Amino acid sequence: MDFLDIIARKKMGEALSEEEIDYFAKGAAGGNIPDYQLAALLMAIRIQGMNRKETAQLTLSMARSGDMADLSRIEGITTDKHSTGGVGDTTTLVLAPLVAACGVPVAKMSGRGLGHTGGTLDKLESIPGFQIDLGMERFIEQVRRIGCAVIGQSSNLAPADKALYALRDVTSTVDSIPLIAASIMSKKLASGSKAIVLDVKTGGGAIMQDLRQSIALAQTMVHIGNDAGRRVMAVVTDMAEPLGSHVGNGLEVREAIEVLAGKTRGPLLDISLELGAHMLRLGVGAADEKEARAKLLRALGNGAGLETFAKVIEAQGGDPRVCENTGLLPQAKIVREAFAPENGWICAMDTTRLGNIAQNMGAGRKAKDDPIDYSVGFVLRRRVGDKVAKGDPIATIYAKDSDSASAAIRGIARAVHISEEKAASGKLLHAVVTAGFVEEL
Repeated sequence: MDFLDIIARKKMGEALSEEEIDYFAKGAAGGNIPDYQLAALLMAIRIQGMNRKETAQLTLSMARSGDMADLSRIEGITTDKHSTGGVGDTTTLVLAPLVAACGVPVAKMSGRGLGHTGGTLDKLESIPGFQIDLGMERFIEQVRRIGCAVIGQSSNLAPADKALYALRDVTSTVDSIPLIAASIMSKKLASGSKAIVLDVKTGGGAIMQDLRQSIALAQTMVHIGNDAGRRVMAVVTDMAEPLGSHVGNGLEVREAIEVLAGKTRGPLLDISLELGAHMLRLGVGAADEKEARAKLLRALGNGAGLETFAKVIEAQGGDPRVCENTGLLPQAKIVREAFAPENGWICAMDTTRLGNIAQNMGAGRKAKDDPIDYSVGFVLRRRVGDKVAKGDPIATIYAKDSDSASAAIRGIARAVHISEEKAASGKLLHAVVTAGFVEEL
């Protein structure tokens, strides 16, 4: 097959055949096509787009370019959840044990953070001893026994995506809905779960900052999943400000434990219940959303969700005592407060900047192999819409040294915007997307 001809046809806006797309994915995974030709086709796709059939085929070809997990030995409908990335987004640590406690198995393969967004694996590894590399046999056995496991993705999971994403990152072709959708869904399909709930972020801290684009991305991924025979739906949620108040790996684990213990309420719990209810419904653990929410709240109230989280931690080599004593999590050397510089109302937050502050403190990576400091980050004491007086604490900083703490305080002062007029708090849920309709909320 002549790859130059494939590039030329897509450059002119023609639809590619299944065979051509499969050749493209296999060539990317195997290193048989030069990077410059792969990059040329990526740019042609970015400019000309792909139709629904092309996007679905690219996803399937990328998924089949490596290992395909077989979860058929797990009784029931295995569920998974994926977020397109955000700041303070700790929903997996809350909803996975809650859903499992309600009788629906959660078999989750997660990724690491890169850039201003956090990664679930980095958060879990802040728990002393926690192992994310279990191997497929232990992964399946744990889900069968406990109902939940969260592990790292296999090194041979969707290798075509690894190759293409590296090129997209350096060729300005990241912002393409077909390429984003295929990247995400190829890994989800290869991970093996039968039911998938997608959390598509929108707003200042999201990949897609425009609501219309976020909904279009959600629709594309839902169509791909349903065309592949999976139960898939999406919720478009807000990322104009951090979802949770805690930003930083160990701090986010602490907040998740406090939510599961019933000590903390707020947006993190609200979105976790929303996503978890859809997971229960898709996993046939509840007839409708009302019943699903009732079950989740019961598991929250009687401690079953926290107990399941402790079992997951122990099964994966971690210290389950953190669920009773979060002081066992990594502790920062320096703790300082950031104060409001003036009177007024918090009217907005630069979420990307806040994520970058945590990254610069050592909570995230600038390069793939950068080390992580699990103890650092910050806790926001106010949200958009809150009134503040000059000198009120707006954040608590957890840093490795005084210089890092001072830089974080300066950064938060620039990222948290205060106005003289009262500002309304933003809404958390923007839309629910299924195969049949889009419900804007």
